[in-house]
Amino acid sequence: MIKTYDVLILGSGAAGQSLALRLADHMRVALVTKRTLDDSASAWAQGGIAAVLDATDSIEDHIRDTFVAGAGLCNEQATRHVVERGRQAIEWLIDRGVPFTREDSSPTGYHLTREGGHSHRRIIHAADATGAAVQRTLTDLVREHPDIDVFERHIALDLVTATKLGHRERGCLGAYVLDIDSGHVVTIGARNTVLATGGAGKVYLYTTNPDVATGDGIAMAWRAGCRVGNMEFVQFHPTCLYHPRAKSFLITEAVRGEGGILRLSDGTRFMPAHDERAELAPRDVVARAIDFEMKKRGLDCVYLDISHKSADWLHEHFPNILARCLELGIDLSKEPIPVVPAAHYTCGGVVTDLTARTDLPGLYCIGESAYTGLHGANRLASNSLLECVVFAEAAARDILASRRAAPGPLPVWDESRVTDADEEVVISHNWDELRRFMWDYVGIVRTTKRLQRAQHRIRLLSREIHDYYSNFRVGNDLIELRNLVVTADLIVRCALRRRESRGLHYSRDYPDTLPRARPTILRPR
Repeated sequence: MIKTYDVLILGSGAAGQSLALRLADHMRVALVTKRTLDDSASAWAQGGIAAVLDATDSIEDHIRDTFVAGAGLCNEQATRHVVERGRQAIEWLIDRGVPFTREDSSPTGYHLTREGGHSHRRIIHAADATGAAVQRTLTDLVREHPDIDVFERHIALDLVTATKLGHRERGCLGAYVLDIDSGHVVTIGARNTVLATGGAGKVYLYTTNPDVATGDGIAMAWRAGCRVGNMEFVQFHPTCLYHPRAKSFLITEAVRGEGGILRLSDGTRFMPAHDERAELAPRDVVARAIDFEMKKRGLDCVYLDISHKSADWLHEHFPNILARCLELGIDLSKEPIPVVPAAHYTCGGVVTDLTARTDLPGLYCIGESAYTGLHGANRLASNSLLECVVFAEAAARDILASRRAAPGPLPVWDESRVTDADEEVVISHNWDELRRFMWDYVGIVRTTKRLQRAQHRIRLLSREIHDYYSNFRVGNDLIELRNLVVTADLIVRCALRRRESRGLHYSRDYPDTLPRARPTILRPR
């Protein structure tokens, strides 16, 4: 089956849906998502969106905070581009109906909170479930729009490029997309294709990300000949709920922003010994401090204590966290929350410019799968949803202005030389092995020897997965595993190139920070 659209968007988080809504009044749009429209990392975001909304704050302060968190590696042009458009992005979301938490006494009319690394209260939020509120609002609008065709339970296998079809000119012509339920592959041609597939947290054993975060867009762009950058900078969120029944449940940064204290099991506060900003230090500092204390003392977890706040206050500010913890027998108003660091955000990705263009004509990338230069060596809290909305607008403007020609006839997916898999247990075993050695060897603290061990394992897995992919019919798990292995390889290759410690990348072999900050850019051969 072959379908054709003006724009093909792969991914249905805040970035993908924002772009679809900006384009759909002018173009026919296809929106492809692996599960349902509301199943994305964006929907899991708790804290909020950073933007300069209060008169006591300033653009320069937000830029400065972003640079400090990013350990000097943020791209100045990209950072200014995003921060200066913060208010406009928030106003666009408010106009769409996002129910941000109001506060009548505030000059802005909204409650603004503060998170680690921020010098002001500038985080606008919807209680403690901002991402879910944004996602629900956008999803309802997308479903209602007559010119957005939604393909749920569909996953992209690979991009269709002019080069692969033997054409002289380079360009992206669409993608091959698997209908997960039927097992059939659909060819979707498009004037413009957009990767909005999110990050790659599932490459690690412990993550705050949903199961769909498997680095699909990054891997597809790399195979299509695009550069990737700064993949060594994987942000580990300091506070993921530690409980056997709490899968990937994040305890938002705002808990520390509102006075939460990190303690050892005996009640001792430890962050002031690691950084003068204590609990309000950037995430990389806090995650390393927790990792240090756990390893030094042989602890399974540490504790985040906000029990000095009343139950009513906690219900008002963190209703979802309070309810989830109560389900597990933890009362935030009386006892601390057991927490551990977990892989949270991919700061690197596909290299783009300020219009979200990649190296391949007709291919754009927005959201967590993109490397814009905003996040540097460590993402400042709540800059991610902001980046999604700002670059969705930038991509929309460029796509509407470009008016690329429609692709010519495209070939259907060829399954004539493959058979059904005989032992799918191979996929689950490889998936488990990959995530475990990435956690052990490419985690919060790294060494060259550990990275080389991981690289050796990745090469063995890559060959095995390539053989499997070449000989058997594809399924969702195989596609995701194939992409995860590519993404893991990119992370390790970038990490081996960086011979210093900076931001989220800490190496025992290279503990010092070099005087000049340079991004790590990989180019396909």
